Amino acid sequence: MRIFDPHIHMTSRTTDDYEAMHEAGVRAVVEPAFWLGQPRTSPGTFLDYFDSLLGWEPFRAAQYGIAHHCAIALNPKEANDPHCVPVLDHLPRYLLKDRVVAVGEIGYDSMTPAEDLALEHQLQLAADHGLPALVHTPHRDKLAGLRRTVEVVRASELPPERVLLDHLNETTVKEAKDSGSWLGFSVYPDTKMDEERMVAVIKAFGTEKVLVNSAADWGRSDPLKTRRVADALLAAGFGEDDVDLVLWRNPVAFYGLSGRLDLDTAPTGATHEGNSILRGGE
Repeated sequence: MRIFDPHIHMTSRTTDDYEAMHEAGVRAVVEPAFWLGQPRTSPGTFLDYFDSLLGWEPFRAAQYGIAHHCAIALNPKEANDPHCVPVLDHLPRYLLKDRVVAVGEIGYDSMTPAEDLALEHQLQLAADHGLPALVHTPHRDKLAGLRRTVEVVRASELPPERVLLDHLNETTVKEAKDSGSWLGFSVYPDTKMDEERMVAVIKAFGTEKVLVNSAADWGRSDPLKTRRVADALLAAGFGEDDVDLVLWRNPVAFYGLSGRLDLDTAPTGATHEGNSILRGGE
């Protein structure tokens, strides 16, 4: 089984997670830029973070045979902080980088005017740079947030078929599907979707343009949720081709819209006197 986790925050995870993910079948990930928990105080802290997504994490992932790409953006929560907004001026130079396969995650947290402006600006950046966009739908007032998101996408120059609407659930999936965008579902231990609900949604709405992710981060989350969904689909009677479509071919197709997806992982050698950064692994 091959698995592509299209939304996971490996900055928050350990090398043990990379090892377990590879054993579970994960061979590729996309890491979107997100809120690290501690408020940032200047655009410079974003730039260091973006650099790590382009250098450190791809190297760390490759040591475990996993291809790592990223999405770059000012995330919705920090779009409300005047200290953070100037990073928008720095995004164009990052959106030219080879391993950046989308603008994201962008969208709504609290549906403020500041978030409106950031979303509109970054959808335009995606259109200007020929990139798809990963859009975060809010965890509160989900249906209202989804509807507002769809309105902003429709008013932008980025076609909906180049947009992935993420963090969907049963209340938002129909209208998201009707919008023509790709459909993203985050599966968590306690919140968002779980395996059984995910299977029920796919039974009801099909596998077309559906992507399943773990969105694993610094909170209570599980980087193996993609594999657990795959197993649940098989147990529910879906075929191996259905699982491969949802867990591999759909994310490859969406991020392939960037023209930059490279799923080969180059072997990494020792970094210093025979030692590498592997911890407890090979």
